Amino acid sequence: MAVLRFRALVLTVCLVCFYAPTPSSSASSGDFLHCLSASIPSKLIFTQSSPSFTSVLAAYIRNPRFSTPGTVRPLCIVRPTNASHAQATVLCGRRHGVRVRVRSGGHDYEGLSYRSVQPETFALVDLANLRSVRVDRARATAWVDSGATVGELYYAVTKASGDRLVFPAGLCPTIGVGGHFSGGAFGLLLRKYGIAVDHVIDAVLVDAQGRLLDKKAMGREVFWAIRGGGGESFGIVLSWRVRLVPVPPKVASFIVPVSVNDGAVDVLTKWQEVGPALPDDLFIRVIVTNGWASFESLYLGTCDALLPVMRGRFPELGINRSHCREMSWAESVLYVYVGSGQPIPVTDLLNRTTSMDTSYKVASDYVRRAIPRDVWAEIFGWLAKPDPGIMIVDPYGGAISAVPEAATPFPHRGGVLYNIYYQNSWAAGNDGEPNVRWIRDLYAFMAPYVSKNPREAYFNYRDLDLGRNVVVGNVSSYEAGKVWGEKYFKGNYKRLALAKGKIDPDDYFRNEQSIPPLVPVSFISNRVPDSVVGHKVYGVKEKI
Repeated sequence: MAVLRFRALVLTVCLVCFYAPTPSSSASSGDFLHCLSASIPSKLIFTQSSPSFTSVLAAYIRNPRFSTPGTVRPLCIVRPTNASHAQATVLCGRRHGVRVRVRSGGHDYEGLSYRSVQPETFALVDLANLRSVRVDRARATAWVDSGATVGELYYAVTKASGDRLVFPAGLCPTIGVGGHFSGGAFGLLLRKYGIAVDHVIDAVLVDAQGRLLDKKAMGREVFWAIRGGGGESFGIVLSWRVRLVPVPPKVASFIVPVSVNDGAVDVLTKWQEVGPALPDDLFIRVIVTNGWASFESLYLGTCDALLPVMRGRFPELGINRSHCREMSWAESVLYVYVGSGQPIPVTDLLNRTTSMDTSYKVASDYVRRAIPRDVWAEIFGWLAKPDPGIMIVDPYGGAISAVPEAATPFPHRGGVLYNIYYQNSWAAGNDGEPNVRWIRDLYAFMAPYVSKNPREAYFNYRDLDLGRNVVVGNVSSYEAGKVWGEKYFKGNYKRLALAKGKIDPDDYFRNEQSIPPLVPVSFISNRVPDSVVGHKVYGVKEKI
């Protein structure tokens, strides 16, 4: 880290002579690329004329829906191998009016990390080369780079600790750490240990001035903001220091499918009461599909200990010893993720590739009051319609619900029974309109039965149907952003906007659902000469 800081300092001194505080009104693409080539090895820069540009761009596009001839692509891709390359990209971009978007794993459901909805000149910083994981077993901590996948993090931690330490993040092993952590990140351990950002204890960020900042240097509010408020709104988060948590050497898991004909509606209705109230060591999620509800579990103990709990608390599921398997925690992640019913080698956590055969659309909800049985029967009717999707429901309660809403930007805590994830997929290259319509119609149908004022949504299940930024005077509007921002962040939205105003008041790091800056009048007046106070760059119409 000391080496990174020294190199960053040298770079900042070298480039400060041409640093400009705000993007220019018209991008000078050629000058920007020349600036990059003077600061970064050419093998790390891929322009649209580069032979490998398309393959590098496509390598971490996870949704073919956003890999079409009509997709607005970046001017170039920079794949940094150290912090100075990310800093140089930002500084060159600021000088020549080229914005930067940041991609870690490419699982952004709306593709905003690597594409723009509207025509715009931007560069992509692809963090695929920054993927190391450094585990300190004695302190039960780790530093993980944003370009690493969740699977790579899990593999490194369990190998270094002999399967005794893990990290509580998401289930899908190919998710990039950077985007995942910055949106909150929950998974199978949410009831025992909460979410990933509850265990982030430091980070390294490149801000809009090209500075390299740790937790202390970025300040309390910005460090709070990047842990669940979307790191890409505040800069480029290069790495995270996390606190690891203990698990037993063997855990128990089961996958039990129940058909509608065998009472899935009744069992799922009962699960709403049971799932969020079980012991914190036990997590049972449900995948709801056409005619079926599949109950998938992780228990931090043995099958012999789990079976009495299930018989006493959830006999409706009818679990017996033949359903239960014991394995390491790392094996349980793959067991539940794949859902095949068979153990999978832990080395599969290192697989970074995903299929590009299907496109998809997602949405999300939070449920605070149990949905009535007759409504669940109607939901199964929706799942039996043409071109149906799926629902995944994850129980809350336990550790995730014990944390105050304002402790992190992720506000979905006390009182939440469960989260709903809606997804519909279709063959890549097909229109997908019936599938998108199905998910939007089901989302509308669910309105009376989910959270209200606001209707909550999970930021990592990004959905542009909730709203988009409106740019006024070259700055995203705080008021317009409330439409979608309060759904993701509830009362934390304003605090996020104030943090954005501190670190990036000019709104350099911007996309269709980035946090708009909210800048106090006193800050603007102290920061810039009188001649430019009120200039469109600073968006002073939105004051506090």
